[in-house]
Amino acid sequence: MTTARDLLIVALDATPGRPAEQGELSLSLAGAELLDLLDARAVSLDGDRIVPADPPVTDDRLVKDAASSLVRQMPHESVEDWLWRRGRGLSSVYLTVFEEEGRFTRQHRRWLPSWTGVASLVDSPDRRRATDRWTSEEPVLATLAATVGIRDMPTAELPDEVGEAVATVLAAVDDAVTELTAVRQRRDIEKAAFDNIWRGPA
Repeated sequence: MTTARDLLIVALDATPGRPAEQGELSLSLAGAELLDLLDARAVSLDGDRIVPADPPVTDDRLVKDAASSLVRQMPHESVEDWLWRRGRGLSSVYLTVFEEEGRFTRQHRRWLPSWTGVASLVDSPDRRRATDRWTSEEPVLATLAATVGIRDMPTAELPDEVGEAVATVLAAVDDAVTELTAVRQRRDIEKAAFDNIWRGPA
């Protein structure tokens, strides 16, 4: 399993108690993929630039797809640009793959890929592993989950062993999610103002 898959599992398990917004989740999944690629030494960071290395040796098609999406030409892509490009619709991609892998109970499969209902994950070693990371408040997964909004932000700082590259990615995810939330709120305010204009005086 990967951090990206673990993040989706805990996000689905948190629904409907603290449901994640689809856009925020997609950005965070893109960040989690980059963390997985860093862990696999398939990329490194030069400042905020993603420098591809050899593709990871894995049977996980989502990891392979992420690796194949890397920009290998100079100048290399920034972490921020990766999040917005790779993150577009990524939660739906993951939900579809989970569906195809049989990770949902049959009676809830018709729900996918909408993010408005409740999906029931089957019990599996992968789900238990993700739950263990969640309950132990493993710092990387806990930070991503807080960024998505399905838990409170950890009070403790990231441990030193997490490393500068991981901290850079997590900070970029937080910035991107904050920007997305601000854009959504601004659009809601503009829509409300537009509706009020057309409604006119009573």
